[in-house]
Amino acid sequence: MAHDLSILEAFFEECEDLIVALTEGLAEMREGSADDETMNAVFRAVHSIKGAAGAFALDELVGFAHKFETVLDAVRSDRLEVDEKLLRVLQRAGDILADLVDDARDETPANRAVVDPILAELQSFLGPYGEGQQAVEEAFSFEAVALDIGMQESEAAGYRVSFQPSSEFYALGHDPTLIIAALMELGEATVEVDAQYLPVAFADFEWSRGYLTWQIDIVGLTTDLPIRDVFQFMDDICALKITALDASEQDAMVPPDVGVATSQALPAMALAPAEGIKRPAKKPATTLRVDPERVDRLINAVGELIINQSVISQRLQEAELPNTAELFADLDDYKFLAREIQEGVMAIRAQPVKPLFQRMMRIAREAADATGKDVDLIMTGEATEVDKTVVERLADPLTHMIRNAIDHGIEKPADRVAAKKEKQGKLRLSASQRSGSIVIEIADDGAGLNRSDIRTIAIEKGLIAPDAVLSDQEIDHLLFAPGFSTATEITNLSGRGVGMDVVKTAITALGGRIAITTNPGHGTTFSITLPLTLAVMDGMIITVGGQTMVVPISSILETIRPVAGDISKLGLNSEVIRIRGEHIPIIDLAERLGHHPSVKEMTDRVLLLIQTEAIPQCALAVDEIFDQRQVVVKSMSGNYGEIVGVSGATILGDGKIALIIDPDAVTSTPAITPQFTTPDREVAHVGAS
Repeated sequence: MAHDLSILEAFFEECEDLIVALTEGLAEMREGSADDETMNAVFRAVHSIKGAAGAFALDELVGFAHKFETVLDAVRSDRLEVDEKLLRVLQRAGDILADLVDDARDETPANRAVVDPILAELQSFLGPYGEGQQAVEEAFSFEAVALDIGMQESEAAGYRVSFQPSSEFYALGHDPTLIIAALMELGEATVEVDAQYLPVAFADFEWSRGYLTWQIDIVGLTTDLPIRDVFQFMDDICALKITALDASEQDAMVPPDVGVATSQALPAMALAPAEGIKRPAKKPATTLRVDPERVDRLINAVGELIINQSVISQRLQEAELPNTAELFADLDDYKFLAREIQEGVMAIRAQPVKPLFQRMMRIAREAADATGKDVDLIMTGEATEVDKTVVERLADPLTHMIRNAIDHGIEKPADRVAAKKEKQGKLRLSASQRSGSIVIEIADDGAGLNRSDIRTIAIEKGLIAPDAVLSDQEIDHLLFAPGFSTATEITNLSGRGVGMDVVKTAITALGGRIAITTNPGHGTTFSITLPLTLAVMDGMIITVGGQTMVVPISSILETIRPVAGDISKLGLNSEVIRIRGEHIPIIDLAERLGHHPSVKEMTDRVLLLIQTEAIPQCALAVDEIFDQRQVVVKSMSGNYGEIVGVSGATILGDGKIALIIDPDAVTSTPAITPQFTTPDREVAHVGAS
């Protein structure tokens, strides 16, 4: 059957949201913080995916979701006890369901070697509850849904449905009689209505309020799934309770031809008037899906707007107008509006890192299973928002770092017990915003870095000389060398000599840097610092060797005009400056970039005190500082490849192109020649694979 591609794409987009809700609910269940509504939300997510997938004849997806929701329904109705084993299987089933959605989108067959074992585990939990349904589920399809409801040959059972609509129920145009009619089609039913809250005087009647409560007893159902289908889109706007009928209640039921009767009490469900129902307020969906290309075009237009603002500012300065001219006030308003527009447009591209972190939960589970370790992944700061491009390109580096932390950082359970640690290892993944950047930390409570082993391996691989004298930080940096690995054997996770150098390259390509702190025997923490957006940044306009350049404001701590008494020689060509009792190395930016050294004395130049991961603090010597302004970042890698010490370029107000300096690269590499070389910087995790 051919389907409208736009409708099919909408289905997959909806599945993404449902998978997120499913993952969140299962995580809450694992943490022990789930309530009945959480369990219902998890069930609804799987049930909605199954129902919509059936409309597109996605049989593999429907069949798996059906088995999954059957187990969830057994949990929800207290027929299954939730334990650690069940929670693990449910989370793995959630992973497989996401894979099946991706397979359906890509029109690729499911990996039965992965799917079938999870199906078997789900079936094992059903036990007698699942008997008699095996044949139906094996041939399950969308057309079979109607046959699966109320047509199984089993002993008649029944359910009592009690529901009370809220005012929102009526405001949205719903009709209780239609709900009752749909329920009566499911089997023999009797209906009662509780009208005790109806006002006596007609003048007191308010049409928007819900005064009535209905109770419907239905015989002939072995599961409450058909009932919940009826309320699938309304359980948030009415008080709903579904309970199983025992045999005595079924025998005492009034025949269905009695119709609707009025009673003064509803013992199965004591409810207050509808206006008194305390339910969390549901905001209407306000999400607007926009083609990313349109957003990119808008961002480019905003970038040109900022460049245009710089051009106008430059022209006014060249005109040497008096400071009292009204044009300057108008220009300030223009700058303010341009920044407001820029921030608004960037907010469109911003998205929380929560989906990315949830993907890491699965990576952690799989790595823990593969290594036979018990690891608890703790996530914080999932609501932190960053540019969508950053989120997408972070997936691979984070995946590798999570695997390395579990494979090499966290010890095996027996080793942890011997070290007087908890048997379960802790892995923390956090995100936060700090001064215009996003910081992502991966911290484990494992054994920490073994620098002695790292040094030995580096010597064996010829990365350093046997007699080389290295600091702890320099030894840590060796982990980023291509081909470096501490793994002693090749596994699915590590040992092939490809790993942390790729992580370093990916983080560097995003304009970020990575730092490491380790405490032998107690764990290691990696900190990834990235720009919030890849398009616009605040920069300091400087001149170096006759060239105009830009230094990111986020890396500058302060600017210094040095005096002769604070500068000291170190060796033949190096200098340091004393700042508040500490001696800080001075790096000549012109010399570091391959320009001719400046002829100016150091006291006639300006120092930018910066902080990087390679050097805690250092001072960049530049010729002059002109301005601080917002610049639009343009990538150069597509045309020129990687240039050491340069992260991009921008267009200034006078039309000149200025290179954007990468402070971390400049400070972590020696002075370079005009022939650019590849920097060896950043930091990595023990056991890079």
